[in-house]
Amino acid sequence: MNLNFKKIVPHLAVFVVFIVAALAYFNPILSGKKLYQSDIVQYKGNARQLIDHRAETGEELYWTDAVFGGMPTYQLGARYDYDFIDSLDRAIRFLPRPADYLFLYFASFYILMLVMRVDWKIGLLGALAFGFSTYLIIIIGAGHNSKAHAIAYFPLVLSGIILVFQKRYLFGFIVTAIAMALELQANHPQMTYYLLLMLLIVAVAYLIDAAKKQILSHYFKSILIMFVAGVLALGTNAGNLLATNQYSKESTRGINNLSIDAQGESVEKTNGLDYDYITDYSYGMSESMNLILPRFAGGGSAEVFNEDSKSRAQLSRIDPSSMSEEELDYLNQLVSISQRKYWGDQAIVEAPAYLGVSVVFLAFLALFLIKGRLKWWTIASILLALLLSYGKNLSWLTEFFIDYVPFYNKFRAVTSIQVIIELCVPILAAIGLLQFFNEKNSLETKKKALLYAGAGFSGLLLIIALLGSYIFNLNGPFDEYLLDFPQLGSRYVKALKEDRFAMIQSDAFKALLYVGLICAALYLLLSDKIKETAVLTICGVVILFDLISFNNNYIDEDSYVSAREYDFVFDKTPADEVVLQDKSHFRVYDQLSDPVNSGRAPYFHQAFGGYHGAKPRRFQDLMNFYFANEQGITKEQLEILAMFNAKYIIVQDRNGTVAQQNPIQNGNAWFVNKFKTVQDQNEEILSLKELNSDSLAIITKEQKERIGLQEIHKDTTATILLKDYKTEQLTYSSSNSKEGLAVFSEMYYPYGWTATIDGKEAPIARVNYALRALKVPAGKHEIVFKFVPEIVKTGSMVMLISNIILFLVIIGGLFFIFKKRT
Repeated sequence: MNLNFKKIVPHLAVFVVFIVAALAYFNPILSGKKLYQSDIVQYKGNARQLIDHRAETGEELYWTDAVFGGMPTYQLGARYDYDFIDSLDRAIRFLPRPADYLFLYFASFYILMLVMRVDWKIGLLGALAFGFSTYLIIIIGAGHNSKAHAIAYFPLVLSGIILVFQKRYLFGFIVTAIAMALELQANHPQMTYYLLLMLLIVAVAYLIDAAKKQILSHYFKSILIMFVAGVLALGTNAGNLLATNQYSKESTRGINNLSIDAQGESVEKTNGLDYDYITDYSYGMSESMNLILPRFAGGGSAEVFNEDSKSRAQLSRIDPSSMSEEELDYLNQLVSISQRKYWGDQAIVEAPAYLGVSVVFLAFLALFLIKGRLKWWTIASILLALLLSYGKNLSWLTEFFIDYVPFYNKFRAVTSIQVIIELCVPILAAIGLLQFFNEKNSLETKKKALLYAGAGFSGLLLIIALLGSYIFNLNGPFDEYLLDFPQLGSRYVKALKEDRFAMIQSDAFKALLYVGLICAALYLLLSDKIKETAVLTICGVVILFDLISFNNNYIDEDSYVSAREYDFVFDKTPADEVVLQDKSHFRVYDQLSDPVNSGRAPYFHQAFGGYHGAKPRRFQDLMNFYFANEQGITKEQLEILAMFNAKYIIVQDRNGTVAQQNPIQNGNAWFVNKFKTVQDQNEEILSLKELNSDSLAIITKEQKERIGLQEIHKDTTATILLKDYKTEQLTYSSSNSKEGLAVFSEMYYPYGWTATIDGKEAPIARVNYALRALKVPAGKHEIVFKFVPEIVKTGSMVMLISNIILFLVIIGGLFFIFKKRT
């Protein structure tokens, strides 16, 4: 087959543009700086033990005891043997981070455009519009790397699906298998789940189309090909998928162990997250306008009004001398909250999910020009994503999906589903331009489309700009408190509303300008005054100026730090120095930051706590029952901390940071004097209130029978000591003249851990709701715990076989394709 280099050169040039654009946007990385990503900072703390172990030994660690009393590392960046897709992914992302993700956005979308037979110039514009979409940039800035990674492969997966439906079965199979394997490799199940929801809509649209055209045999053949490709992709990621699936059963995403709450009241057992947690971040219905007017709800939570705002002017008239100290404190709180530009219902918003008004307009124009399945699956996907993003604000639909749609209740932050809109709108925009340039569409059709789209869209923007203050409810969530405070009152609230509308009006007039420029360019094209290249240039300049200038409000020079600052992300306090002088094995409860939502403590110590979106469920249950809404440290909390061998509690006092020793110290393991048998886990967790140092263990009847526990004894000289510590192998020496029950300060996990007493395997019991325990015979013994997860071995073998099959299919398929074309 002869290669036509003239056809290849434009595509090569496009990819060079993508590289330059990605590096230019994140240009400080070229001088050695690093983008400060808050989530990655927390991750580095949480995964410190894994990262250090890999660096020191070159080996992988599948268990860490530095967070949450112990958990698998499957979702902390663990790597697996024969993971060749990981190597492929790293080769594709050859640019320095985070430019690699931006390049991946561009490249993946451009490939989709080529598959959809879009001209390379339009494909270039569409890819840039997709990649610079505000939400996709902001998640990189926040450090949601795996989310960005997964979204970046969305267009590539869709490319494979469309290739198969185009009857390019073999090539489509190869692309689908590789793209889906890369998508799964990105390891963000929530994003992949949303992609699959969209692909289900695509499949339905193609089914209806196939039925109308009487080509159902082709349709079902295509579905079978995609299914096989998907299975192969699953196989190439089996190590992580199987291990993660196993861990999910013991995480907050799995089945709830309890049917009561901390007050002992009955609650419904759930197989996943509860409704309030799922819908904690729900998109306000009026916030939908953020997609075209970025500051319709004010912007990001961290932004505040300028000094020249009307609300600030009102504040300057307040005389603080007339208020008591208590009133002044309350005033400052109200002012701090009310001066945030964001006035929507969500607790925190990094930035609005702005698509670019020009991109949305071109997508709207496309609806007047395109017909058939593309139009309907994109519209259906956009509508479904938008409605589901409302969460608790559209409770009937959300509750339906939580109750009846498989796996939907495994994910929180329902606003994230708008990533589907981020993909569909640029697709429509690009196809809209393609159809506008297409000579098969009559001049009259194009004029009507431009007239209807331009007049309708511009009319809406004009109405918002002129009459929006009368149409929209500009009330903020805290306005009622402002009205009740005499020194603020209605005048201040009115000023705030004027400030809020001023942002909307400003954005509406800007939007009118951008849309007007594009409409003018398209009209001049129809009038034969300019050529298509000039139209694309105008569209590109408008779109990129709009998106990049807005994105720069959230990622700028101040978002970068030096390489040294990046490597040492947490400041070591005097209290940390004190703790680090203690070379024994123990855990630390850090109250300098949120103990269970921060990576600071595990960055320096073995921590009771950490930072992760899927914590061990038993740990989270303990937090809900004994650490929620408490002021100070209670006796019950000290007992639970002692359970996990939390020897130090780091606090802040007037003199600085202090490392206080826990007055209750059980050590790494201990023999108990007695045990209490309970019927179920409800009773087990409630009975922890009865703990008194190391004298008592709580065990369910089921666990008691599992290890054949009858009576126990503990003589006055009984000891059990940690003799040798490795993260995945713990060796203890025990001495007790009678048979006893030994409790270990490690998180109980039913998969992968084995225990031996003098080389003979012994069953591990769960006690105190969350810890491991063994029945130990009388005498002196060596006890060894090992973590040898069979699921990892099984997954690695499946990966090896799947990768071999995929490699053979690729080689054979490409040979067949090239041979056929020669």
